[in-house]
Amino acid sequence: MRKSMRRGRTRGRGHKKGRGAGLRGGRGNAGSHKTKRVMYERVGRVWGRSGFTRPPAVVAASAVLNLKLLEESLDRWVTDGSATQKGKQISVNLGPLGFDKLLSTGDLSHPCTITVSAASARAIQKVEAAGGEVQLG
Repeated sequence: MRKSMRRGRTRGRGHKKGRGAGLRGGRGNAGSHKTKRVMYERVGRVWGRSGFTRPPAVVAASAVLNLKLLEESLDRWVTDGSATQKGKQISVNLGPLGFDKLLSTGDLSHPCTITVSAASARAIQKVEAAGGEVQLG
């Protein structure tokens, strides 16, 4: 910018239109719901609310346990008294341990009686194939 344009209030663009960001429709994304709508319409829905959020009291996140983690934790649970062992059969209640659901990732080598509030069908098949059973409830 030339030195002669630096003095005065116009910032080198005539008079009032060059002062702020008014001619551009605001700075940044300001006014994007009105004046700059064209560049956002291609992206999809940007403005307003959509859908709803369920209250946290209704939605409870379930704490899940895989068979792989169950297999790794069985010995520790037997030693600290969270699970009981009679012969080769190990009985464990997953509710007091903080787990709500049993999932099927991994394999089970011990025959176990597992009490849990929910379990996937594949997890029940794998526990029964290892000689154990799943008690839901």
